[in-house]
Order: sequence, then C-alpha cells, then structure tokens
Amino acid sequence: MTDALTSGGIPGVTVLVKGSTTAAQTDASGNYSIEAAGTDTLIFRSLGFAAQEIPIAGRTMVDVVLEDQGTELEEVVVVGYGTQRQRDLTTAVVTVRADDIAKTPNAQAMQSLQGRVAGVQIVSNGAPGASPTVRLRGIGSFEGNAAPLYVVDGMFFDNIDFLNPNDIETISVLKDASASAIYGVRAGNGVVLIETKSGAYNKPGEIVYDAYYGIQNPQNVLKMANAQQFVQYINQTGSAADIALVQNAMQRYGRSRIDPNLPDVNTDWYNEIMSPAPIQNHNLSFNGGGESTRYSIGGSYFNQEGLLDLQRNNYRRLNFRVKVDSKVKDWLNVGGNFNVSTARQYNGENTAWFRSYFAVPILPVYDDGNAKATPVKYANAQQIGYRGSQNPFFPLEYIDNRNHVAKMLGNFHAEVNVWENKLKFRTQYNYGLGFVNTRRVDFEYNDGVTQHQSAIRRRNTSSFDQVWDNFLTYDDNFGKHNLNVVLGQSYRSEYAELLYARGTGIAPAPSRAAEQFWYLSNATEFDVNGIGDANDGDDKAINANLQFLSFFGRAAYNYDDRYLLYTTFRRDGNNKFQKTWGNFATVGAGWVLSEEDFFDVEGIDFLKFRASWGQLGNDAISPSVGLPTVEENNGAIDGTRIIGRRLNPTFDLITQWETTVEKNFGLDAQFLNNRLSLEADYFIRDTRNLAVTIVPPVFASAERRSVGEIRNQGLELNLNWRDNLSEDFSYNIGGNIATLKNKVLGLGGADGLNAGSAEFRQRSIIGQPYQAFYGYEVTGVFDDTQEIQNTYNADFISEKSLVPGDLIFKDQNGDGIIDDKDRVVLGSYMPDFTWGANLGFRYKKLEFAALLQGQMGYHILNRKRGEMIFTNDTNIDADLATNLWTEERGSAKNYPSASGLRRAWNQVMSSYFVEKGSYFRLQNVRLSYSFLGKEINGITWPETRVTLTAERPLTMFKYNGFNPEVADGVDREVYPIPAIYTLGVTIKL
Repeated sequence: MTDALTSGGIPGVTVLVKGSTTAAQTDASGNYSIEAAGTDTLIFRSLGFAAQEIPIAGRTMVDVVLEDQGTELEEVVVVGYGTQRQRDLTTAVVTVRADDIAKTPNAQAMQSLQGRVAGVQIVSNGAPGASPTVRLRGIGSFEGNAAPLYVVDGMFFDNIDFLNPNDIETISVLKDASASAIYGVRAGNGVVLIETKSGAYNKPGEIVYDAYYGIQNPQNVLKMANAQQFVQYINQTGSAADIALVQNAMQRYGRSRIDPNLPDVNTDWYNEIMSPAPIQNHNLSFNGGGESTRYSIGGSYFNQEGLLDLQRNNYRRLNFRVKVDSKVKDWLNVGGNFNVSTARQYNGENTAWFRSYFAVPILPVYDDGNAKATPVKYANAQQIGYRGSQNPFFPLEYIDNRNHVAKMLGNFHAEVNVWENKLKFRTQYNYGLGFVNTRRVDFEYNDGVTQHQSAIRRRNTSSFDQVWDNFLTYDDNFGKHNLNVVLGQSYRSEYAELLYARGTGIAPAPSRAAEQFWYLSNATEFDVNGIGDANDGDDKAINANLQFLSFFGRAAYNYDDRYLLYTTFRRDGNNKFQKTWGNFATVGAGWVLSEEDFFDVEGIDFLKFRASWGQLGNDAISPSVGLPTVEENNGAIDGTRIIGRRLNPTFDLITQWETTVEKNFGLDAQFLNNRLSLEADYFIRDTRNLAVTIVPPVFASAERRSVGEIRNQGLELNLNWRDNLSEDFSYNIGGNIATLKNKVLGLGGADGLNAGSAEFRQRSIIGQPYQAFYGYEVTGVFDDTQEIQNTYNADFISEKSLVPGDLIFKDQNGDGIIDDKDRVVLGSYMPDFTWGANLGFRYKKLEFAALLQGQMGYHILNRKRGEMIFTNDTNIDADLATNLWTEERGSAKNYPSASGLRRAWNQVMSSYFVEKGSYFRLQNVRLSYSFLGKEINGITWPETRVTLTAERPLTMFKYNGFNPEVADGVDREVYPIPAIYTLGVTIKL
C-alpha cells in the first residue's frame, strides 16, 4: 500500500472485503493480509486518500497506490457517540484538525477557530491565559450562558481553558440542532466535540518535541491627547476651574521650555504602563503502538507574559496526559486517558487601562515632591486639584491578583464486539475535577493624600463532575442498504462548592518582598459581608448537586449512497428544575443527486442536498420556584404604632430549561475532479421559554418568567480549491462567509426589555436584535443659532438652553421636541456578516499558509468617552481633541464643542457614543521548512521543521479603541489584543 505522491508505505489503511465484515489494517510499512475469495472485491480507505474498490480477480497479491483525496467526503468525522463519513452527513458539522489548531500561538485552542469556521464567532481576549468568547450561530438566551457545550473525550465542560492545544487531534463543531440534539438539555448553544491525540496501531515509537518562542507586541495603541492638545481643549471649555488646574500643574512641575504656556510634563500613559512581552510553549510527546496496543504520552509547558508593566501579569500552565488503547481480546478493546492541568494566572489590574485613558498628560508618573507617598513616590493628581489620584501605577504597584487553577480529566472505556463486528457495546466513565483558588492582595500604601488599608480576599471553588455512558452500536450493510443504530443510557452528576472571605488590616503589612504574610490569618478585621459559601456576587451559581439521567438513540440509514436518513432522540431527566423530564428529537434527510443514473453533468463530481429539524435545551439558567409573599409594614395612626400586612403577588417562576428549535437546509458539492468544494447552510433557530425579568403592569416589582423568544437565522458558505500541480508543488485557496440576523420575537407581552445602565441604555425590542444600543440618532452639530431655531420648538430650545456646538438629535416623530419617543435602535454588538479566507502552498519541503478574517455590521458602545457624565476633569482621546466643534472649523465627525462635552444635552445616550466596529485582519501568516529526516554519514538525523508565525500582524478598523473585539459590545476597559511573532521548531525521532 503506497502513497502516489511520496511512493512510501501507508500505515493504518483499512482494508474491507466488500459485502462482509472481514477487515484488516496495513502495518507501518503499508503491508496487509486478509482472507478473501478470488471473486471478492477489496475496499481500501484511509483518511486523506481517495477510497478505492479493486476486484481480486483470482490474484493472491493486490498492490494498491492511493491518491490524495482532494476532498473530505470519505473522511470520518466525530459526531455524538460515534462517527460518520463526511459524505453521509445530513447535519452541519465542521471539523478542524491538529495541523490548523497548532498554527495559532495561544493558550486557548478555540482561538484557532477564528476565521476558519463559518457561523462561529470568536471574540479574542488579550489578557494572558484568558479564554475567547465563543458563539455558535448567535445568542439565544437573555441570562443563560451563551457558550457552547464542550465534550472532551466524552466529558462535559463549560470551557476548555485547561487543554493544551497541541494535545488535540480534532475539534468538531456541531452547529445545527440535528447534529447537537443527541446531547439534549445541554446543547442549546451548540456543541464542540474535542478528541485528544491517540497513538496508532502497528506504528514504531515516535518522540516529538515541539516548541516556539515569540514576542507579543501591542498594536493599534489608542492615541490620547498630549499635553498641548489637552491644554488647548481645557482652554476651549472656558472652565475657570479646569484652567486653574493647568496653572497648578505648571506651578508644581514647572513650565515647558518649548511652550511656556504648558506644564513641563507630557505623559503618554499607555506607553508608560505596557511594553512587548514574551510568549513560549514547549511540548514533548511519545506516540506509537503494536498490533494490540497503542499509546500517546505527553507533557507541555506554556508561559505567556502580559503587556502590563510592573505588576505580575502572566499565565503559566503545565499539562500532562496519557492515553492508552488495547485490544485485550479479539472481542474486547479497553482504554483510558488521563489529562491533568495546573495553571497559575496573575491578572493585570484592569483599572490600569481605565485610568490610563483618563489620566491627564500633565501629571508625571513620579513626584519627588509627594513626600507623604509611601513606599513609592508616585504622582497624585489630587495634589494639583483633581478629584481622583488618576495615576494608573497605584493599582499596578499595590494590587496582586492571582488565580491558581487545577483541572483533571480521567476516562476509562471498554468496548465489546458482541456480534461479528456488527454489534458493539461500549461503556465509558469520565471524571472531571476542577479547583480554582483566587487570591487578591491589596497592599497598604499612602498616595500622598489618603492612607489605604491592606486587605486580602480569598475565594475557592471546587467542582466534581462525572459522566457514565453505556451504549450499543449496530452497524451493518446488506446489498445497497447501510444502517447504523445507537442506543444508550447516560448518567451525569455535577457537584460544586464555594468558599470566600475578605479580611482587612493585615499585620504585618503585606508587601511584594514578604509573600509569607499574604494570609487571612494575619487580618485584624473581617468584612462580614465578604464571608460566605453560597454566592459572593461574582458567581451566580450557588453550591449545587445536580443529577441527570438520560436515554438516547440514533439511527442513520443510507441507501446506495444516494438516499440518507438520520434521526436522534434523547430523553433527559434532572433535579435542577421542577420539570424533571424533557424530550429532544431530530430528523434529517439527504439526497446525493450525483449518484443518480440520470445525473451526468460535466464538472460536478458530487452533489448532495440535505435538510434537518431538531430540538435542543439550555439548562444554563438559574431555576426559581417562588410564591406570593406577605410583607409586614409599620405605620402610625393617632400616634399609635400599627403593624399591617400586605400581599406581594410578584414572584419568580422558572420551572424548566430554555428550548431551541432549529431548521437547517444544506448543500454539499465537489467540482472539477474534486478540486473545488462547496458547503452551504441556511438555518432558522428559534429559542423559546427564555427566562426573562419582566415588570408586571400593575405591580412595580420585577419577576422572572419563561416567556421570552429569540430568533437567529442566517446563511453560511464555505468554498475551497486545492490542487497538486506536480509532485513538488501543491496549493490551496478558500474562504467562508456567514450572515446572522438576530431578533427578539417575544417578551411575555412587553414591547421591550431594558438592559445595560440607565445612562447607557441597551434594550431588547420585539423585532430588533437582543440588547441593542438604544438612544438618540445624531445628525450633526449646530453651527449657529438660526439652525437651532429651525430645528426644534422655541420653548423647548429655551428650556434646554441649546447653543452652537451642541449635537443635533433627529426628531423622529416631528413634534419639535426631543423626548423618549425619539429614541431608536442605534445598532447591535452582534455582527451581521463574518468571513474568513485562507491560502497556502507547498513546494517540496517549504510550506506557506495565510489566514484572513473580519466582521462587519456591528457596533461598539464607546463607554470610555461616556464616563465624562460622571467626571469631567480627565483627559480625552486625541481623535476627539482634534475634531471637537469650533466656531471656525465646525465638526466633520459629529463631535460637540469642548464645552458641549460637559453639558447634559450632549451626554445622553446617542449615536455619538455608538461606533461601527467592522474590521479586516490578517489573522495568521505561517512559513515552515522541513529538513533532515534521513541518514547522513551513517547517522540518522531526526526530521526537523522550523516555523515562523505571525499572529494578528495587521488589523484595520475605524473604531476609536485598542481593538474592535469587545465581547458584550461595551468598551470601558478592554485588555489590548497583541500581535504575536514566533519562531518554532519541531523535531521527530
């Protein structure tokens, strides 16, 4: 068995006698043996190669040359509790393999999917070790966790931050309900299946060392007003108080020699608090197997430093794993895997980003004149008259925030071949342990004005989860009929514990040089409200012991590779909700038109239509079963205290999970000798019984009810071309696009549901996107008094004291005034359109790959600018300072005047604060070269590959911020996302 491209032997090729259950696999050299009659036909299948059927025709030796598949139709993909051929799927399943996962130098494996999978939105997070936000086909819950369910080798997880990306063989995204429904009540937000790496039977032992080292470089750093721009802005406000503050700065710090009207200080705070930071990763693995056993053992070390200076801001993780499978008997396979991860994450104090935006540039980092400041003489803006200290180095220097995370996944499985490779029984037991120890230490210090007390906050969470699955798989083919049936039962339990406490006045006082005192036992006082074991306000999940019992089944039928039927059913029982049992079903069908005798279209090699319907559940919401209550009121009548009681009829009532019903219509096609592939899906996903907080029309108290409904619908396309021009040169190019339309369909009778803060309102409105930004539409800036008089009612103008330089809000109903009736939807933070494009080539042992991606049609609330509502003695960004309205130049960007920034009229929620977030990004560029791997001068040199990678080297956008990726659309203090440049090496022995 040889490869047409390399002429080398191919191990692990499956050899089947057509029409029977007799099968064999090739060994490490590509050799095989199988018992078959001279009239039989052999089928040869291997991942990445085109399947072949060859009649034996009386021969005793059949040599086969397998050619590159050029298509993924024959590949086997992982689905719930089993596998299917790609060509047999009636569902929307996308698989990302190890090579693509490894291209992204990042701690989190899901980051590698950004731009690669249509319909999957990945929102990056630049903080060391932080997980990206992942959304499959939009948002379908008002309060539940919108993240998908992660199934790692059969175990359920809410995230996979503990996994080493190099340990993953495949990530399969089950996008539609038909693919996900077999996971029932947990699958409402989609399912991501993770298969970790295994060894291979009949493969010599292999040692692989893989590592990279790189630099993270801040990019698209936001420009703030410098000292000259800031003082000019202050003068334009006309505020005598603020002008006096500038004078105070000149008196304290001196005057600039270049411009005596400026203080001799010009601090770029972003430049002061951050710098490039290193990142590195090392992996060592041992893989192989004999005739009856295969194994994979590995360990890794990952270290990512943060962009913030001074403060400990990094993420370090150690991973160890063992995975073994053994054919103990001809009828029994057993195996297990063990994956343990321990990580320590020092979180940079995010208030440093917030303060750096607002800190005035006329304040230095250090001030030797701040005599009372201890232990470091940092400058304090209060000493020149500002209300806050502003200096971001106070939180950087005097706060230490650490997470210590340990997670373990253990798995054991046994598979019994009950009936001649037709009927198999599999039992698998998974156990997951998770421990998160959070510690925040506030050091004692004096900022020159205020003495700050030391404090320690500790928070420990522990989780103990288990899943035990037992299922039968029947797989048979008779004539043109192919049938796969799965029947099973699953038990799952989830137990969590939480404990937290906060103490103050630590004695002796903690310092960075004396970490031995960082314990609550040294606290002199305790915050009574900061001690507990149920809910500390940061985590909505209380201690819980949840039990789930499920029964599931799946049937997949294939007639002559032309007609496909697929159905699943799951019945879930649980103790979380008052409604204990739920049924989740799906049905799908496919028609391979290209297999019909009448189909003969030149250039079309494969054409399949498919459609499916499915029902899912989302139990990631808090249950509540309340009752009307009687409240006691005190009053006085004729000087006598009277105790009265009244009925409060409002109460929460959430008795069941949220339910998603989805329809999916798809097309798969291959063209031009399988060089061009097309996948297309159109979906309509309705989520009902949504937990919603509503206010009844008669009573003011809010209550939760399962009355909401949201619809997500869209189109997803994936197009790829790949070709081999010669033995030495091959190339590929492809892309994907996805549209998304999200809208609220029901709110229990209400027209809208408020979210966000009162000052920066978001609102879910029937027919509009979930939690859309809601306010006034800005159409310009008033240039003169006549324009004001021509726009609004005279009395209204007088009441609001409007002047040139104020924003013009559109009078939506034409009544001459601006009020709540003129508020409209200003945009949504969910993109209407996402896309990705990839290209690459291979010339001999040189490989190049590039990935581009972007998002369009979404908005970001620039909350940083909005903070002026609460305090105005701060800096502003350079773009705003440069484009403020003045009488001479007007305003081309709908920015008010300097004094207008401080007037209430311009501070209401409007499109002035809401900006377009669309961006284009060069996501990943990778160049690698392989050499050695052969004998030189009698010495066998290991195969070696050197790789250069640039991750996110270029991002183009117009939004006024560090980056256009904001998970909830509200940008108040977002950690910058760096560009990463790495040099890597892979050595195989």
